[in-house]
Order: sequence, then structure tokens, then C-alpha cells
Amino acid sequence: MASSSSDVGSEGEMTPLQKHVAFFDRNKDGLVYPWETYQGFRAIGCGVALSSASALLINGFLGPKTRLGTCPSPLLPIYVKNIQKGKHGSDSGVYDAEGRFVPEKFDEIFKKHAHTNPNALTSKELNEMLKGNRIPRDYGGWVAAWTEWKILYLLCKDKDGLLQKETIRAVYDGGLFVKMEQERASSKKKP
Repeated sequence: MASSSSDVGSEGEMTPLQKHVAFFDRNKDGLVYPWETYQGFRAIGCGVALSSASALLINGFLGPKTRLGTCPSPLLPIYVKNIQKGKHGSDSGVYDAEGRFVPEKFDEIFKKHAHTNPNALTSKELNEMLKGNRIPRDYGGWVAAWTEWKILYLLCKDKDGLLQKETIRAVYDGGLFVKMEQERASSKKKP
């Protein structure tokens, strides 16, 4: 059964987690198929290999968790309106169980781990945060958190190797990917 974007609600009604995932819903039908995940990763500047692996892993993990009903789809769609069901353990806690943004948890990242610059994380500080968030024996959560944060760091660190607070905030509110795609498209148009 296909879901329409009206099932998700207008962007103003979406949770921050839904907005984060909705970027990958390239045709805005409320479903994110593996080919859309691939297209979204390519749109933000990832290579073919990373985009392909991400599409398979993300949809393989989240599709079954977010599905409607009990019958799984071999196409592994992610249902944007149910994305909160795909939250993994060993995360930062910045999204609550309903996919809402928790400002206190966001600020806590920097209070605890931003030793070099109060508004940014180095690679070492990012590793410290990931280790600090680990739930014992939650290996899937460890891998998911590590992968998400390392890709973000790889794509968005500045020239000094810092992942800026406003960049991380933009990931959580859903705006970063749109901005990255627009910047990439405008840089391609320049001679």
C-alpha cells in the first residue's frame, strides 16, 4: 500500500526527524526507496560506492522497522511518517522517542565533548562522544551511530578539521542536506 505525502503532513507538521529523512524522499510520496536514498546521497556529494552501500544498509535496516502492517516489502521502502520506529540505540538522544528535537541533549554534546572549540567537534572529540553514548552490547547501534557521524564529519568538517555546531544543528532540523544539494548544484553551474 503506497503512502502519500499527505500521510506525513505538511513540512510544518513534520517532526525534525521526519524532516531529516524527508530529504531522501525524492518524489515526496512519503516513502524512501533504496534508489531515492542513493539519489539523495549523490545529491549531497557522496560517491557511487558510498551512496550504493548507504542505500542498501539504510533501507535494509529502516525499511522493515518503519513499515505499515506486518507484511514486509522486498523494495524496502522507509515510511517517513514512521521513521521514529527506526531510531537506534547508542545515539546522542537529540531526537526523542517521537522524533522531536531535544535542545538540552544537543547542547550536552558540546558541553561534554567540545574541548578544543566550544562550538565544534574535532575527530577525536567525535570519537569520544560516540564511545560515551555506547550502550553495552548494542553493536548495531554502535555501527549505526559511528557510520552516521563519520559520514557527516567526512562531508562537513571545515578546513581546520572541525565539525561546527550550526552544521550539526542543521542535520537535526533537516536543513543541512537541502543546503548541501543547493550548494553542489550551484557550484556545477559556475564556469
